[in-house]
Amino acid sequence: MTQLHDRDAVIVAAARTPIGKFGGALTAIPAPELGAHAIRAAIQRAGIDAATVDETIMGNVIGAGLGQAPARQAALKAGLPDSVGALTINKVCGSGLKSVMLAAGMIRAGDAEVVVAGGMENMSAAPYLLPQARFGYRLGNAELVDATVHDGLWCAVECHHMGMSAEWIAAEYGITREAQDAFSARSHQRASAAQNEGRFTREIAPIEIPGKKGQVTRFELDEPVRHDSDARQLAGLRLAFKQEGGTVTAGNAPGITDGAAALVVMSAARAGELGVRPLARIGGYAQS
Repeated sequence: MTQLHDRDAVIVAAARTPIGKFGGALTAIPAPELGAHAIRAAIQRAGIDAATVDETIMGNVIGAGLGQAPARQAALKAGLPDSVGALTINKVCGSGLKSVMLAAGMIRAGDAEVVVAGGMENMSAAPYLLPQARFGYRLGNAELVDATVHDGLWCAVECHHMGMSAEWIAAEYGITREAQDAFSARSHQRASAAQNEGRFTREIAPIEIPGKKGQVTRFELDEPVRHDSDARQLAGLRLAFKQEGGTVTAGNAPGITDGAAALVVMSAARAGELGVRPLARIGGYAQS
């Protein structure tokens, strides 16, 4: 690593939950609890006292039904003191990355020395909404609104599903379905190989999930990895969003998943004082 300056923002620890598939192992665990698990593990890996943390910043998109201040909930559930501030960020898919950018900015500005930053989401547990129910229905049927789609996958500005955004980008840049299928198959094949070789073990903090009959299940492997994925199999799937001339399917689109991740970010000066070895320096970032 290049020579560090005192106000450089460095990452000293990272942890994540295993990723759960839609309706999978993590369905019953609220996002703040998933976030707390990742935060707790990251702080333990950093080897620091939780009281040294100045701020917790966690990305979260589908906040409906989670209660006030999801990041605050996660911080307290992780064992951080009441004195530690917490901020929830919603920048849709970029929420977790934005939290890390904010952490780095606070450290560079001297507003904080140690920040926990990350993201947490449980798309499986998002509720259905009855927008007009508060003051009653006079006549007609009531509409149930899926918070996973409405808050997480539907563009409120352009009024379309995010899958259509992918279709427009594919059309603009000439990205064929075959290319998308090949990329998806290669991604799953690499993830499968990495999982089988234990390459994700260091970053995952396993979760113990209590069962209905008192049993406890140790969840430690990402569920969405398709070990038998190949381009020929993907080619047989139906189009998901655009039926005429479309390219995006359930097989080559991102999955609907549950999980959380957290980083411990601190100033290089504080890392030196605490004797903590940086894993990486946040050299810069860009957004649009």
